[in-house]
Amino acid sequence: MATHDAALLAALGGGAWVSGADLARARGISRAAVSKQVAALRRQGFTIEAAPRRGYRLVGAPDRPLPALLQPLLQTRRFGRELRALERVGSTNDEAAAWARAGAPEGALVLAETQEHGRGRVGRRWHSPPGENLYLSLVLRPPRPPHELPPLTLAAGLAVFDVCAARGLRPELKWPNDVLLGGKKVAGVLTEMSSEAERVLHVVIGLGLNVNGTKFPAELRERATSLRLASGPGAPPLGRAALLCDLLLRLEARYHEFLDRGPAAVVAAFRERWAGRGRAVRVQAGDAVLRGVAQDVDDGGALLVARGGAIERVLSGEVLRWD
Repeated sequence: MATHDAALLAALGGGAWVSGADLARARGISRAAVSKQVAALRRQGFTIEAAPRRGYRLVGAPDRPLPALLQPLLQTRRFGRELRALERVGSTNDEAAAWARAGAPEGALVLAETQEHGRGRVGRRWHSPPGENLYLSLVLRPPRPPHELPPLTLAAGLAVFDVCAARGLRPELKWPNDVLLGGKKVAGVLTEMSSEAERVLHVVIGLGLNVNGTKFPAELRERATSLRLASGPGAPPLGRAALLCDLLLRLEARYHEFLDRGPAAVVAAFRERWAGRGRAVRVQAGDAVLRGVAQDVDDGGALLVARGGAIERVLSGEVLRWD
């Protein structure tokens, strides 16, 4: 149905009146089928006028990353080519993992307008109001052993960094999974893997990107921002469909860098943009909290923290504070 919708939108894309007969003839379907497809697009939020002896005219489109809007904008080879766009889910990562277990191809994408139980790292809830942001999860099947996969989280952060920088903003990367604007979080990455022995079954990369939100709950106001807020007072909303397609293209490029050149290449790109070197940090690593100075990120994606003359290697954790 998404392909049919995209074709009909393309035919109406000029904004001029197009007769139902012409639409039916060009598509090789009946006028009744055209009418049904128009009704389906209207239910998705498209404004399509109809008039006797004139036909149909596209007047407006919703600010939603719908398949019919994404298809003509996608420039990726695989990412997002198989797509499930859902209104409401518990978690896009859970939906993508279930799809992966059922055989979803690499690059399969789950989108949601809102999440009821969106997750960040260490079990935190991801603020997921409807109609404002991007909540997505990708299925990957990298042909590499599990121990080489931590830099995939860094690769996703790099893609978001590039999206922000391309819009004139000045992002910061916070190891391992956050992107900041003005010291506040604009995006987070949650990578979850299924494997057996030394074989990866699938990886799900979940990403939440705050796009157009201007209000946050009290507990997040000092810690969270959006692309729109960071763009300055009076900045207009960003089109989420075009933004998503740009993000997917950059994610795919970073993923192929990981596959073709190895994890160390992704880490090297991360180091070039990372703002954490030499900063005092507190890091939650399992049940322990480490205090020290961030020295580097090694080729495996681990954070190196100097503590009392020794270097601690933190492969999985969260930077609670950096100064």
